Amino acid sequence: MIKRAFLEITEGQVHYRTSPGPQASTGNPLWMIHASPGSSIGLSSLIREFGRSRRVIAPDTLGNGDSAAPAVTTPDIPYYAGSALRAMDALGLEKVDLYGSHTGAHICIEIALAHPERVGRMILDGIAMFSADDKRDFLANYAPAVTPDAFGSQFHWAWHFVRDQGWFFPYFRRDVAHLRGVAQPSVEALHNTTVEVLKSIRTYHLAYRAAFAHDDRARLPLVRTPTLVMADDTDPLQTGVPLANELLPGSLA
Repeated sequence: MIKRAFLEITEGQVHYRTSPGPQASTGNPLWMIHASPGSSIGLSSLIREFGRSRRVIAPDTLGNGDSAAPAVTTPDIPYYAGSALRAMDALGLEKVDLYGSHTGAHICIEIALAHPERVGRMILDGIAMFSADDKRDFLANYAPAVTPDAFGSQFHWAWHFVRDQGWFFPYFRRDVAHLRGVAQPSVEALHNTTVEVLKSIRTYHLAYRAAFAHDDRARLPLVRTPTLVMADDTDPLQTGVPLANELLPGSLA
């Protein structure tokens, strides 16, 4: 069963989903960090499955879902990692295993680098490994700042932002060459993610931009945590998996 709760850190309340796991579980709790856009709702099925064997905690990152906004104007990935570590402190967790998807994968890297003694093992589920040109392109075009207006245009924008990511990669290149050619997410999944984006419409873009600016190619070789890098066959970020495995000295590939 998945439960929901809040914890307190300096920035304010952090919302998280959790599964307590079986009473006999003795392994590290699993700390899961979601992709952008959205929140930990996108990890619900995995929380439920992993929760069969261990305690699972999956927070909404700052500025997403129901969590407080970052306390700085331009947060970077180490800032998000620091906020995650402070959230772990608030729950009294000394050591965890990590799972991060997309933006969450970047955050996991910095957690493992900042405090390797607090991380047992790590899964990076989809990490882009973009070139410098791609990063500039994505920073300029992928996650615009959105301000609500009297016409409610943010509602229309959010739906198309979420829907088009299922059709194109990157979603802002809406042409045949960039069609993903995969099944569209369910209407329920599209609705749920759109609602989560709308909740954080003023701040959703901050985590995206932090991920695009993250120097993953320089940081990955420093990781000493045993790490599995993976991606679903339909994930457009699967192309980054081979390079990430080459750079990771502790890769389990």
